[in-house]
Amino acid sequence: MRKYLAIIAAAMLLGTAAEAQPQREKIIIDTDIGDDIDDAFAVALALSSPELDVLGFSAAFGDTTTRAKMLDRMLGELGHGDIPVAMGAPVDVNRNAFTQRRYAEGGTFARASHPDSVDFVLAQAHKYPGQVTLVAIGPLPNVGAMIDKDPAGFRLLKRVVIMGGSIRTMEDPYGVAPPIAPHPEWNIKNDIAGAKKLFASGVPLYVMPLDSTANLKLHEVARTAIYSHGSMMTNILAGLYYEWSAYTRAATPTLYDPMTLASMLEPSLCPTTPMHIIVDDAGNTKETPGTPNANVCLHSDDDAFLHFYVKRVTRH
Repeated sequence: MRKYLAIIAAAMLLGTAAEAQPQREKIIIDTDIGDDIDDAFAVALALSSPELDVLGFSAAFGDTTTRAKMLDRMLGELGHGDIPVAMGAPVDVNRNAFTQRRYAEGGTFARASHPDSVDFVLAQAHKYPGQVTLVAIGPLPNVGAMIDKDPAGFRLLKRVVIMGGSIRTMEDPYGVAPPIAPHPEWNIKNDIAGAKKLFASGVPLYVMPLDSTANLKLHEVARTAIYSHGSMMTNILAGLYYEWSAYTRAATPTLYDPMTLASMLEPSLCPTTPMHIIVDDAGNTKETPGTPNANVCLHSDDDAFLHFYVKRVTRH
């Protein structure tokens, strides 16, 4: 009897431990990786975060073929070759902005084929209704196509988190540069139709606009901390940074895109405000009266974000 009681007690303890384990957030990242450097830093944050269950990546906008190759190589070199890489329809736009092409076209991990992004994301939404977060950190042609193809299936997503938009006038923290008025932001203006569909979709939407991301400068101290760490992850980031820097003649990247993930992992870094946002025909994201359709982060803690980011990607 004592033996059976011990077995039951052990089973109860295991069940309690399993219940105590937090549920991992299922995510898919739709990205225009390879142009600006911040997409690669977002991929690194996702792969460094055990709270996230990355169901797949999706290449969006422009040269999606090379973007998919870049994701293939990063995932292969980091031991995550089992994570699917989907590909949106390639379009012959913006090809001259691919700053990390040498890395993307090198290596030995390019896959023979990739599933269609629209079909892949919708399939995951149907498979895990109410559980999948779509993180969109590029222009939105894939997202618009998902809504067109299966609006009810798209609404099975738990939420969509985007980097995009410009909501209010931004003041220079040092009072030197003139204020920057709201204007059409890159990810929105490169697929205005897709953005309009997303803001009208009814899916819970979390928005990280320029208001809260343009201040996220990866300064030299933080760069040194990351690049000197010496892991495969940080070595890849260092190499991609130097490709980007040589191409753009810039030294300090802005980590716009990683805030989408950081805000999920540590909401205090970028608290949101419910707002009603419309996208006009020029690609402006305008705050207007009405029932909120988006949760918007207007201010972020840039120092806390950098500390969080550096610690997270150098944890191993």
